[in-house]
Parts: sequence; C-alpha cells; structure tokens
Amino acid sequence: MPLKPYESLAGIQRDLAAGAITCRQLVEHYLQRIEENRHLNAFVAVYADDARQRADEVDARWQAGTAGRLAGMVLGIKDVLCYEQHGVQAGSRILDGFVSQFTATAVQRVLDEDVIIIGRQNCDEFAMGSSNENSAFGPVRNAADTSRVPGGSSGGSAVAVQAGLCLASLGSDTGGSVRQPSAFCGTVGLKPTYARVSRWGLIAYASSFDCIGPITHTVEDAALLLEIMAGPDVFDSTVSRNPVPAYSQNLTLNRPLRIGYLREGVESEGVDPAIRQQTLGALDWLREQGHTVEPVDFPLLKHILPTYYILTTAEASSNLSRFDGVRYGFRSPEATDLESLYKKSRTDGFGDEVRRRIILGTFALSSSYYDAYYTKAQQVRRLIKDETDALFAQYDLVASPVTPTTAFRIGEKASDPLQMYLADIFTVQANVVGCPAISIPNGTDNEGLSIGFQLMAAPFGEADLLATAQALTEREGALA
Repeated sequence: MPLKPYESLAGIQRDLAAGAITCRQLVEHYLQRIEENRHLNAFVAVYADDARQRADEVDARWQAGTAGRLAGMVLGIKDVLCYEQHGVQAGSRILDGFVSQFTATAVQRVLDEDVIIIGRQNCDEFAMGSSNENSAFGPVRNAADTSRVPGGSSGGSAVAVQAGLCLASLGSDTGGSVRQPSAFCGTVGLKPTYARVSRWGLIAYASSFDCIGPITHTVEDAALLLEIMAGPDVFDSTVSRNPVPAYSQNLTLNRPLRIGYLREGVESEGVDPAIRQQTLGALDWLREQGHTVEPVDFPLLKHILPTYYILTTAEASSNLSRFDGVRYGFRSPEATDLESLYKKSRTDGFGDEVRRRIILGTFALSSSYYDAYYTKAQQVRRLIKDETDALFAQYDLVASPVTPTTAFRIGEKASDPLQMYLADIFTVQANVVGCPAISIPNGTDNEGLSIGFQLMAAPFGEADLLATAQALTEREGALA
C-alpha cells in the first residue's frame, strides 16, 4: 500500500514509534516517487542502494532506542556539497567523473543524527543562476507547472521537497539561492547568518557570501536542521563560536516585535499585484497579533544588486581558477600544450553563465579597474551593512516579498541576463550583509503559482526569525 505523503519529521517519527512504517518503507516510497517524476530532472544521482542500507541501520537503532534526532528524515543534497565516495559536479561538465574524498561538515552532522541521504540534486552550474536553467544536466522543472522554472540555484533541491521526492533538502544560498526557489515552489527556505554553519565541503562560488541552508515543508524541520548543522568547526576558521540555541524547541513568540517592511516591496510597479496583495495580507495579520508593523525606506536598495554581482563575480573568478583541467575533472582532448589545456578545458568545461561571470570578475579585479569596481563595491557593501545595522537598531525583523514575480516560464529570461538578475532584488541584501533570512509560503496567484514571504533578522537573530515564521506558516495552514 502506498505511504501517505509526509510533510514533517514529527509526523514520520510518530508513525515510526507506532510501528506504522519503517525507514526502509520510507526510502522505497521516495525512490518510487523519484522514478515517477524523472521528468522534473530534480536529481542528478540517486543513491538507492546506499539509502536502503542506511535505512535498515536506522531502523535497527530505532528499535534499540539509540537512533539520532533525524531518524526517519530522507534528505537530498545539492550538487555542491561533498559526500565521501560519492560524485559531486556543481552542475558542471568541468567536474565530470569527480568523486569526493571527504564529507562536508554540515552533511556529516546530519548523518551523525541518522539522516538518510537519497541522492544528489540538480542545480545551476556552480550555483550561478536564478532559474536552474544553467545546469550541464539540463533544466529542472517546477512541479506545479512543468513549463516554468523552479528558481535557482537550488532548484532541484526545492522541487524535490515540493514534489515529495524527499522530506527535506540541503541547498546553498549566495544571493537567494535557497529562498528564491523556495518561494517559487511553496516550501520553507532558510538562509542562516553568515558563519553560523561551516562551509567546509561546500564547493565555493563566492566565499564571503555562500551559506548552506535547509529547504523543508515546515519551519520546525528547518530549525532542527540548522540547530544540528550550526556551530564551530576545526576545518573552517570563519565559523562563529557563538553558542547554538535550541531553535526547534523555541518556536513560540512570547513578546510583540517591531517589524519594518520594505516600502519598495509593496509599492513598486515591478512587483506583481498578487504578490503585493499577499504580502500586505501577511503584514496585516502580524499587526492583528500585536506586533508593530511599519514601512521602511532603504535608499541603498538600488545599489545592492550591482554591489553583489561585482563582488561575487570577482570571488568566483578567483575560486574557479582551480578548475584548470590539470588535477581533476574534465580535460580537453584537443589540448596540445599547457596553455591550450587551460583554455580548451575551461572553455568547453564551463557553461555560458559561468564563463560570463568569470570574465566579469576578472575584469573587476584587473589592475586598471580594481579600484574603480572591486574597491568601490567593497566600500558600498560597508555602507549597505551600516544602513542595515541602523535598520535593525529600530526593528527586530524586516519583511518583504521574496521575489517580484512568481515562477516565470523556462527560457523566458534566458536571453536577458539583467532581467534574470533582477529576480534577486529582495534576497541579496541578506548575503551582502551576512544576515539570516527565511522564505515561507504565502499563498498563490490566480494561476496557482506559489508566492513567498521573506523575513530578515540581524546577525544571529534566527530565534525570532524562526518563531515569527512558525506563526505565519500556522496562519497559512489555517487559511488553506
């Protein structure tokens, strides 16, 4: 008999405790779902045998009363996270055939709590994209409408949760790459504070922006995954040593908050009317609950995207220089000497968007333009951080839509990179300044396409962020 669709780890563990299901049955259920939904192209590798073996081991520990906190969670990982003795390609031809020799810290910590990893999920190449059309494995399709994008770069991770191919996913967020696809797919997407979770084992796009974050059905599951992944790591000197709160145990707000919302998010003509209406509805509900909700202006908003793209492309130019055809991955068979090996391997191995960003970043770092672009962008980044800190001196949270539109059609913006980049207008601020932010479902438009609502907090303010998101998702469930 087919299993019912599960949307929370708590529901799974209740049924495990009652003997109604086993982890092995869960794995078989998700493997069948993946096979039935191959057309979505969410997974690039499925670890069927590994998952079955792991499920049997977790079942035995469950029976013995020694199972970890994530027992029963079947998880997918984005194709930028290393998992020992498993392939990882970052959605790129340049890493054809590469097998990781170690496991990312975030992945290892969830494994230590008995998560079951079912496969590797499709993504924009090297996490560069807002639509998941830039993968060497082909585009991922939105399960709600397969003619539309799922968002990016963690599109495969979001669709896998949306379509019930796994309970949760781990993605990465450099400028909204967990939150934007979550908004397009109707899931919960959490970007932690920069340095809250170790980046060891995450293939770098832009090192001062990248964050590992969960994609789930529920805020509670996102909070639990963050709680387990966060904390110091000897392999990553940039990780914070701040204590990790029990996020999943404190999801009830016990005080009124001051919440500012971006005026541009509800008054700009570039925001779809349906998104504006749903955003205002969520804000009205927060007022009804006793919170102070006020509009705020952020004059530097128009400078955030240029700053983000100058700095991230510069960092990408440096980070991706290691992929040269010499040590691992793709090597052009047409190379005749060392210079042609570099040129041909990188030209053939990288896709169009990655090459575009490497060229932009190399230009920004060149001696003639370094001060005019890179240095200036770093200065503006500091101004944006100062303005954001001033905002959080007045407000506990800042709210906005996640995206100005709902999921657009595949190919609709492929010929205009600037229009594609504008999809990140509300999400990049959190990465530029290192703040935590979350996307939660906020209804649908007239076509049934998901709308997301974003909350952002000051650094290490995940507790209030998650508790408020929990209250809003309970409201959303009641409305549904």
